[in-house]
Amino acid sequence: MNTDRLPLFCGTALAERIERVEAQLIAKGSEAARGRRADTAGFVIPLAGGVASFAEEGSPLNKVVGLGFGGVPSAAALDEVERAFRACGSPVQIELAHLADPAIGALLTERGYRLASFENVLGQTLGGGRECVTPTGVEVRPSDDDEFEPWLDVVAEGFAHPDAQGVPSHEEFPREVIARAVRDLTAAAGVMRCVALRDGVIAGGASFRMAEGVAQLTGAATAPAHRRRGVQTALLSARLAHAAAAGCDVAVITTQPGSKSQENAQRQGFDLLYARAILVKQP
Repeated sequence: MNTDRLPLFCGTALAERIERVEAQLIAKGSEAARGRRADTAGFVIPLAGGVASFAEEGSPLNKVVGLGFGGVPSAAALDEVERAFRACGSPVQIELAHLADPAIGALLTERGYRLASFENVLGQTLGGGRECVTPTGVEVRPSDDDEFEPWLDVVAEGFAHPDAQGVPSHEEFPREVIARAVRDLTAAAGVMRCVALRDGVIAGGASFRMAEGVAQLTGAATAPAHRRRGVQTALLSARLAHAAAAGCDVAVITTQPGSKSQENAQRQGFDLLYARAILVKQP
């Protein structure tokens, strides 16, 4: 890694772009979930530059994202969102970037929101001619629809056995809920999947999405038996090479603070851009 490289600076303009494509991702996945369901539960409500989303019970898409760069939401707008979540029996979870308008944090605190956790957003500048680097014995290739179940198996196994480093996540999701969310995101939001094979055996899986020049690395996992063999590095390198060739100028990844994922990302040239506070209000 080039020690003379300048860290990627994230001002409010870049943060706004990243948060906007995150809101698009969640909204498209939530809309796909509602289209799949027979009932009419669920919603996507625009909110001050972001969106409030409820896809289905227990879904990781049930949250407010992208808030903070389109003005301070009005009390009436927040009332509407809180009523919608309450009608679904769900808490309101807001992911608020620390580069967002600081008045929003004060407003949410006054309305009874409590700080539940943090997550970090890291980024890396992309340029043309990026090479895909894979260690001996590891192959990374696109994962087709007929390979979804084996891909999901290895991703779910990896998430079920996280590295015991850093701050643990405040939430967990059953395998079937993750599967439905991934299917919805793939179908509606343009999320692409890739698989890593080690000596011919599926060892890991990952996904990513490209929008507005931003490559969103939306998840990666390695089966415990194949860890520390370069699988995660190979999955990351392949996605970055694809995104750079497609014209993206920045790649972003979200991690738990102090986690092995964050450590690996920073070793691969990612810089910490900003944190998101996870604020929750119970129904």
